[in-house]
Amino acid sequence: RPDSIIDGKTVYNMRLEMGKQLAKETPADIDLVLPVPDSGVAAAKGYADGMGVPFEMGIVRNHYVGRTFIEPTQEIRDLKVKLKLSPIKDMIKGKRVAIVDDSLVRGTTSRQIVKMLKDAGAKEVHMRIAAPEIKYPCRYGIDTPTKQELISNKYTPKEIAKRMNADSLGFLSIEGLKESLGDNQEYS
Repeated sequence: RPDSIIDGKTVYNMRLEMGKQLAKETPADIDLVLPVPDSGVAAAKGYADGMGVPFEMGIVRNHYVGRTFIEPTQEIRDLKVKLKLSPIKDMIKGKRVAIVDDSLVRGTTSRQIVKMLKDAGAKEVHMRIAAPEIKYPCRYGIDTPTKQELISNKYTPKEIAKRMNADSLGFLSIEGLKESLGDNQEYS
Protein backbone atom coordinates (compact mmCIF):
# COMPACT_ATOMS: atom_id res chain seq x y z
CA ARG A 1 0.00 0.00 0.00
CA PRO A 2 1.19 3.55 -0.64
CA ASP A 3 1.13 4.38 3.07
CA SER A 4 3.33 1.42 4.04
CA ILE A 5 6.76 2.26 5.41
CA ILE A 6 9.85 0.32 4.28
CA ASP A 7 13.31 1.24 5.54
CA GLY A 8 11.86 4.46 6.97
CA LYS A 9 10.32 5.61 3.66
CA THR A 10 6.72 5.52 2.48
CA VAL A 11 5.98 3.31 -0.49
CA TYR A 12 4.23 6.32 -2.08
CA ASN A 13 7.41 8.41 -2.01
CA MET A 14 9.51 5.50 -3.29
CA ARG A 15 7.11 5.03 -6.22
CA LEU A 16 7.14 8.79 -6.89
CA GLU A 17 10.95 8.69 -7.14
CA MET A 18 10.76 5.61 -9.37
CA GLY A 19 8.50 7.57 -11.74
CA LYS A 20 10.93 10.50 -11.81
CA GLN A 21 13.81 8.14 -12.57
CA LEU A 22 11.72 6.46 -15.28
CA ALA A 23 11.26 9.89 -16.93
CA LYS A 24 15.04 10.35 -17.00
CA GLU A 25 15.62 6.92 -18.51
CA THR A 26 12.70 6.62 -20.94
CA PRO A 27 11.38 10.05 -21.95
CA ALA A 28 8.62 10.36 -24.56
CA ASP A 29 7.22 13.24 -26.61
CA ILE A 30 3.81 13.38 -24.90
CA ASP A 31 1.00 15.74 -23.92
CA LEU A 32 -0.32 13.93 -20.87
CA VAL A 33 0.53 11.23 -18.31
CA LEU A 34 -2.13 8.80 -17.06
CA PRO A 35 -1.73 6.18 -14.35
CA VAL A 36 -3.12 2.69 -14.45
CA PRO A 37 -5.35 2.99 -11.39
CA ASP A 38 -4.61 2.37 -8.64
CA SER A 39 -1.19 0.73 -8.81
CA GLY A 40 0.43 3.27 -11.13
CA VAL A 41 -0.72 6.53 -9.51
CA ALA A 42 2.40 7.56 -7.58
CA ALA A 43 4.83 6.49 -10.31
CA ALA A 44 2.75 8.29 -12.96
CA LYS A 45 2.79 11.47 -10.87
CA GLY A 46 6.58 11.18 -10.62
CA TYR A 47 6.85 10.52 -14.37
CA ALA A 48 4.67 13.57 -15.17
CA ASP A 49 6.73 15.75 -12.81
CA GLY A 50 9.95 14.46 -14.39
CA MET A 51 8.64 15.08 -17.92
CA GLY A 52 7.10 18.47 -17.07
CA VAL A 53 3.70 17.51 -18.51
CA PRO A 54 0.23 17.30 -16.93
CA PHE A 55 -0.81 14.32 -14.83
CA GLU A 56 -4.49 13.33 -15.06
CA MET A 57 -6.68 10.53 -13.77
CA GLY A 58 -7.94 9.75 -17.29
CA ILE A 59 -8.90 6.15 -16.59
CA VAL A 60 -11.68 5.37 -14.16
CA ARG A 61 -11.46 2.16 -12.14
CA ASN A 62 -14.44 0.09 -11.07
CA HIS A 63 -13.46 -0.86 -7.51
CA TYR A 64 -15.89 -3.79 -7.49
CA VAL A 65 -13.61 -5.75 -9.82
CA GLY A 66 -10.59 -7.25 -8.06
CA ARG A 67 -6.99 -7.84 -9.13
CA THR A 68 -6.98 -9.02 -12.74
CA PHE A 69 -3.46 -10.41 -13.20
CA ILE A 70 -4.00 -13.19 -10.63
CA GLU A 71 -7.08 -14.71 -12.26
CA PRO A 72 -6.62 -18.38 -13.26
CA THR A 73 -7.35 -18.11 -17.01
CA GLN A 74 -6.64 -15.62 -19.77
CA GLU A 75 -10.32 -15.40 -20.66
CA ILE A 76 -11.28 -14.34 -17.12
CA ARG A 77 -8.39 -11.84 -17.01
CA ASP A 78 -9.50 -10.27 -20.32
CA LEU A 79 -13.12 -9.97 -19.22
CA LYS A 80 -12.27 -8.46 -15.85
CA VAL A 81 -9.98 -5.82 -17.41
CA LYS A 82 -12.85 -4.71 -19.68
CA LEU A 83 -15.15 -4.43 -16.66
CA LYS A 84 -12.52 -2.78 -14.47
CA LEU A 85 -11.27 0.24 -16.47
CA SER A 86 -12.95 3.01 -18.53
CA PRO A 87 -11.33 6.04 -20.23
CA ILE A 88 -12.43 9.66 -19.95
CA LYS A 89 -12.58 10.16 -23.72
CA ASP A 90 -12.61 13.96 -23.93
CA MET A 91 -9.43 14.10 -21.85
CA ILE A 92 -7.61 11.63 -24.14
CA LYS A 93 -8.86 12.37 -27.66
CA GLY A 94 -6.14 13.70 -29.97
CA LYS A 95 -3.43 13.50 -27.29
CA ARG A 96 -0.09 11.74 -27.12
CA VAL A 97 -0.31 9.96 -23.77
CA ALA A 98 2.03 8.02 -21.55
CA ILE A 99 0.35 5.38 -19.43
CA VAL A 100 2.33 4.39 -16.32
CA ASP A 101 1.95 1.18 -14.33
CA ASP A 102 3.92 -0.38 -11.50
CA SER A 103 4.79 -3.61 -13.32
CA LEU A 104 4.21 -5.69 -16.44
CA VAL A 105 3.59 -9.38 -15.77
CA ARG A 106 1.65 -11.05 -18.58
CA GLY A 107 0.68 -7.96 -20.59
CA THR A 108 -3.07 -8.62 -20.33
CA THR A 109 -4.02 -5.33 -18.70
CA SER A 110 -1.52 -3.25 -20.66
CA ARG A 111 -2.60 -4.58 -24.06
CA GLN A 112 -6.24 -3.81 -23.30
CA ILE A 113 -5.45 -0.36 -21.91
CA VAL A 114 -3.52 0.59 -25.05
CA LYS A 115 -6.47 -0.55 -27.17
CA MET A 116 -8.95 1.27 -24.93
CA LEU A 117 -6.97 4.53 -25.14
CA LYS A 118 -6.57 4.33 -28.91
CA ASP A 119 -10.28 3.55 -29.27
CA ALA A 120 -10.93 6.65 -27.12
CA GLY A 121 -9.00 8.73 -29.67
CA ALA A 122 -5.45 8.90 -28.29
CA LYS A 123 -3.05 9.91 -31.06
CA GLU A 124 -0.19 7.93 -29.48
CA VAL A 125 0.11 5.66 -26.45
CA HIS A 126 3.49 5.23 -24.78
CA MET A 127 3.61 2.57 -22.07
CA ARG A 128 5.98 3.12 -19.13
CA ILE A 129 6.65 0.61 -16.37
CA ALA A 130 8.09 1.86 -13.06
CA ALA A 131 9.94 -1.40 -12.38
CA PRO A 132 12.50 -3.54 -14.18
CA GLU A 133 11.33 -6.30 -16.50
CA ILE A 134 9.93 -9.39 -14.75
CA LYS A 135 11.58 -12.32 -16.51
CA TYR A 136 11.42 -15.05 -13.85
CA PRO A 137 8.72 -16.42 -11.54
CA CYS A 138 8.30 -15.16 -8.00
CA ARG A 139 8.44 -17.87 -5.38
CA TYR A 140 7.10 -15.64 -2.61
CA GLY A 141 3.35 -15.56 -3.19
CA ILE A 142 2.80 -13.68 -6.47
CA ASP A 143 0.88 -15.85 -8.91
CA THR A 144 3.41 -16.20 -11.74
CA PRO A 145 4.22 -19.89 -11.60
CA THR A 146 6.03 -20.29 -14.92
CA LYS A 147 8.52 -18.34 -17.06
CA GLN A 148 6.29 -18.93 -20.09
CA GLU A 149 3.56 -16.72 -18.60
CA LEU A 150 5.91 -13.74 -18.22
CA ILE A 151 5.84 -11.55 -21.33
CA SER A 152 9.33 -10.11 -20.70
CA ASN A 153 10.75 -13.63 -20.55
CA LYS A 154 9.69 -14.27 -24.14
CA TYR A 155 9.95 -10.87 -25.86
CA THR A 156 12.12 -7.75 -25.97
CA PRO A 157 10.54 -4.41 -24.97
CA LYS A 158 10.30 -3.45 -28.65
CA GLU A 159 8.51 -6.73 -29.47
CA ILE A 160 6.17 -6.28 -26.50
CA ALA A 161 5.29 -2.75 -27.61
CA LYS A 162 4.45 -4.07 -31.07
CA ARG A 163 2.30 -6.89 -29.61
CA MET A 164 0.43 -4.34 -27.45
CA ASN A 165 0.12 -1.84 -30.34
CA ALA A 166 1.86 0.75 -28.15
CA ASP A 167 3.97 3.45 -29.76
CA SER A 168 6.77 2.69 -27.30
CA LEU A 169 7.48 0.79 -24.10
CA GLY A 170 10.00 1.63 -21.42
CA PHE A 171 10.97 -0.08 -18.17
CA LEU A 172 12.86 1.30 -15.19
CA SER A 173 16.34 -0.21 -15.16
CA ILE A 174 17.66 -2.14 -12.17
CA GLU A 175 20.26 0.61 -11.70
CA GLY A 176 17.49 3.22 -11.89
CA LEU A 177 15.47 1.32 -9.30
CA LYS A 178 18.43 1.36 -6.94
CA GLU A 179 19.01 5.06 -7.63
CA SER A 180 15.36 5.94 -6.99
CA LEU A 181 15.44 4.20 -3.60
CA GLY A 182 17.83 6.96 -2.60
CA ASP A 183 20.55 5.13 -0.74
CA ASN A 184 23.63 3.07 -1.38
CA GLN A 185 22.26 -0.11 0.17
CA GLU A 186 23.00 -3.29 -1.77
CA TYR A 187 19.76 -4.79 -3.15
CA SER A 188 19.68 -8.14 -4.87
